[in-house]
Amino acid sequence: MSQQSVFDRTLLRQRCRRARQMEDKTGKNYSFLAQKSLDELCTRLLDVQRNFPACIQIGTSPPLQNPELYKIDRLWTMDGNAGHLIGDEELLPFGNETLDLVLAPLTLHSINDLPGMLIQLRRALKPDGLFLGAMLGGETLYELRDVMAAAEQDVTGGLSPRVFPFADKQQMGGLMQRAGFALPVVDSDIIHVTYKSFYDLCHDLRGMGESNIIAQRRRSFTPRRLFERAAELYSERYSAEDGRIEASFEIIYLSGWAPHENQQQPLRPGSAEQNLADHLGTYEHSAGEKVC
Repeated sequence: MSQQSVFDRTLLRQRCRRARQMEDKTGKNYSFLAQKSLDELCTRLLDVQRNFPACIQIGTSPPLQNPELYKIDRLWTMDGNAGHLIGDEELLPFGNETLDLVLAPLTLHSINDLPGMLIQLRRALKPDGLFLGAMLGGETLYELRDVMAAAEQDVTGGLSPRVFPFADKQQMGGLMQRAGFALPVVDSDIIHVTYKSFYDLCHDLRGMGESNIIAQRRRSFTPRRLFERAAELYSERYSAEDGRIEASFEIIYLSGWAPHENQQQPLRPGSAEQNLADHLGTYEHSAGEKVC
């Protein structure tokens, strides 16, 4: 693991393995956010009147049930699909211009070199190939971030990183452009989930494989009192009328195309043939002209 790494990817694989064991043992669907994001990506894909012969899904929890879709995941799962590849999302095993479509449902937020991965994805797409992705965004678990910071100050007198440093929509828009995607679109949806208690929320995060993997996390034993204090603060600050607590998850959706000469191009500044002021029925003031 590089000293510059934000996330401990070895620990991430361990946490994901534990999450799948939890799901197999309990039968509970902990991947409901990943499923929602995948459903949304598929809905958006239906709006594209195109065939995509060479497709890849990055991350297979949950898998899209399509025998023609290749999948790459950090863990092996016996799904009986010959197209299941084992690999690290940070080092994609695809040549330049080999894919028509890439789907990445709720996978990108734990990537150390996110700009580099987006560049890899764009290069792997054939001209006019499509990338659709979803990732947790900056508003995710702001409640948990708040109470854990306050509890740690109260109990230990210090702070340590415990919740992911999520990107926001503006940052992702810039990264999509920087990676060279044409016609990039970035939007988000905030999902509010209620839990019986603070501990039920923590249990679900473990089941999702989304517990703390920050490389600079505190390695020493965490006192029980810290979590007890966090639970108290969560109940005080973010409790609904029925006593349940609320957790927010922001899902950022990304789409972009590999450049192609036949795609729509933005107009050159100053090339408009009609004046906006004429349509609005107003007078156009030149730069520096006084309005009154």
